[in-house]
Amino acid sequence: MSHSEATDALVSGKHVREAVAHCVKVLSDVPPSRWSAPAGDLDWTCWETLEHLADDLLTYALRFGLGDPMDVRRVPLRLSSDRADGPVNVIFGDAAAGAEGLLTVVEACGGVLAAMVDSTAPTVLAPHVFGASDPEGFAAMGVVETLVHTYDIAQGAQRDGKPPEDLSRRALVRLFPDVPMIGDASSTLLWATGRIGSAERPRRTSWRWYGAPRRRQ
Repeated sequence: MSHSEATDALVSGKHVREAVAHCVKVLSDVPPSRWSAPAGDLDWTCWETLEHLADDLLTYALRFGLGDPMDVRRVPLRLSSDRADGPVNVIFGDAAAGAEGLLTVVEACGGVLAAMVDSTAPTVLAPHVFGASDPEGFAAMGVVETLVHTYDIAQGAQRDGKPPEDLSRRALVRLFPDVPMIGDASSTLLWATGRIGSAERPRRTSWRWYGAPRRRQ
């Protein structure tokens, strides 16, 4: 399926919740010993990567809590890291609650993002490092972050973290207009975000998405 054939593949809070549900399903009951393993090819552990995901979902949601998001470059929360090479976050899981507790944090943060994008006018823009985007764009960003980081963690946890097809297709349509669909959508998304490669399609060493609002009819 080409991108032009999927222009009706909108992304909403429903899809953020579906992506988070996929994350929870894949990562529930991972043995405690695996959470300190590297998450795929990242420099972070599986635990740190899941904290980073929760942080992404919450900070995306906070953008739309402002009266005029474009007036504020960044919601000025205190940033910190548990170690020099770890992710810099505003949110962390309670280690005493274990991985199931951290998955609950991810689910809650995803729910906040879903609620915010669904309740914000589609014409509202908020800033992002890749350029201003609308609620649908931030929903798609939340989906991408959830799918690819679940894949990263699943590698470290020795589980199958292949992203769902429908969510992958919606993310590609909304954020990766430069990426041709080759094979299935999930593999294309993993290639687009630098996770996999092949002899025919070498792995990307740099990538970005394009969150500019789509043209509305």
